[in-house]
Amino acid sequence: MISGVLPVDKPAGFTSFDVIAKLRGILGERRLGHSGTLDPMATGVLPVFIGAATKAADILPDQTKSYRAGFVLGFSTDTQDTTGKVSERSGLKVAREDVERELGGFWGISMQLPPMYSAVKVGGKRLYDLAREGKTAERTPRKIEISEIDLLSFDEKTQSGEISVCCSKGTYIRTLINDLGERLGTFGAMSGLRRTYSQGFDISACFTLDEIQSAKDAGRLNELIMPVEICFSGYPALHLSPEQARMYKNGVRLDPKRVRGCGAEGLYRVFGPEFLGLGQLGEDLRSYKNFWGKTDG
Repeated sequence: MISGVLPVDKPAGFTSFDVIAKLRGILGERRLGHSGTLDPMATGVLPVFIGAATKAADILPDQTKSYRAGFVLGFSTDTQDTTGKVSERSGLKVAREDVERELGGFWGISMQLPPMYSAVKVGGKRLYDLAREGKTAERTPRKIEISEIDLLSFDEKTQSGEISVCCSKGTYIRTLINDLGERLGTFGAMSGLRRTYSQGFDISACFTLDEIQSAKDAGRLNELIMPVEICFSGYPALHLSPEQARMYKNGVRLDPKRVRGCGAEGLYRVFGPEFLGLGQLGEDLRSYKNFWGKTDG
């Protein structure tokens, strides 16, 4: 049974679910999941979790994401990107220094209103489903953090450019560009998006679907799949004896005084000798999330 993390370079035109469906056929594995949905027009880092490793998708300690995004000023669309229908236009032309100035205002923590074309749920329904039905819904602004944002290029004649953004999970780059247009007294739409880093995975470590298929055909697929414990390398490690590992896997809480490597309270990577999962250390050591079976720890 395959288990681990396969960092994929998602192609344009594919939904994140399309990538999962494609990989099910290549890998012959039904139990797949991903972290960090990407829109069809977007490309780049999409970590895919296989087998027991799917349990890691929602508990990754690194929530940072980085993007390169193209944008055009002068009009807005219903989707906040150039795939949507134009809703408003402006004849205003802005200068590069104006764009740089307004981008500086996005640094730090702020509140962002999720776009209607997004996977956020309101009343049990995805916003994009409501939007496709021509409906709107009351949305609650969410806290985001921009730790880095830079203007990479801007053509004053075409009013188009590219930015790089490092941000927290849940940040919508389409909305950021829409808000940039408003701050400039005009409109803005995203024209392209490439995610270059996501939750511990860099684009340089990702594989295209063609590369994954080729590796499968050549019998080298295991060379591409990373062990799930790499996602938690920032946590200290504990190594259990064979008897302790047996007890731990059976749900027994262990005495920290008898476990080699115990220190301050918190989460630990637990080995016995293979990676068993994350353990919660307090008055005792108990399973927080296991990766050896089909049942969550």
